[in-house]
Amino acid sequence: MNTTASTSTAPTSSTASTLTRAAGASAVAAGVIFVGVQLGHPHLDVNTIVTTEVAVRNTLKLVMASLALVGITGMYVSQARRNGLLGLIGYVVFAFGYLSILCTTFVTGYVLPAIVDTDPNYVRDVLEAASGGTAAGDIGALGTVLRIQGFAYLAGGLLFGIALFRAGVLARWATVLLAVGGLVSAALAVMPDAFYRLLAFPNAIALIALGYSLWRSTTSARQQATVATTATS
Repeated sequence: MNTTASTSTAPTSSTASTLTRAAGASAVAAGVIFVGVQLGHPHLDVNTIVTTEVAVRNTLKLVMASLALVGITGMYVSQARRNGLLGLIGYVVFAFGYLSILCTTFVTGYVLPAIVDTDPNYVRDVLEAASGGTAAGDIGALGTVLRIQGFAYLAGGLLFGIALFRAGVLARWATVLLAVGGLVSAALAVMPDAFYRLLAFPNAIALIALGYSLWRSTTSARQQATVATTATS
């Protein structure tokens, strides 16, 4: 009877382990892309927004945000009980931040270039607001979305980092970096564009480290389970 139970639960456990490791790899990839797209990033204005380089960078940002969502979802689900209510709130807020990044990056990458010839002032104002500045004109609901996005990204990273630290499963220095990264980003956001781009680095490094930690811990747990099953068979 025990053999039957072990056989029936093995596929489920193996699938969960595979998905969790995939989430860890996604987080690592997201962090690497996050750093890469910011290196040598041109200043965004009505001239550069239509260039191929910026289009490629924005496409990579869309990929990054998608992978980051997969990564943080794996981090939360793999230890949901340990994360508790704080972890749930942090995850939801942080995930909303990345979902907002997906939406606003799509607008920046594919909508603004299409209207830059007909409404350059609007494009200029959106780019100014998106880089942490203040739009001279009215950009409508997009201004509110950008403000909420900034808050969700920073507050979500702080809360989720604290929850992961308390859970004590993933690399603790990386959980601290994720939490502190939000505070660092808030300070950099009021600085010139060259410094503003640096806000990607703390959270990107945290994503890489947390993703690797998640992948490694899942792999180790799977190996230990395999050894235990072999020993009792």
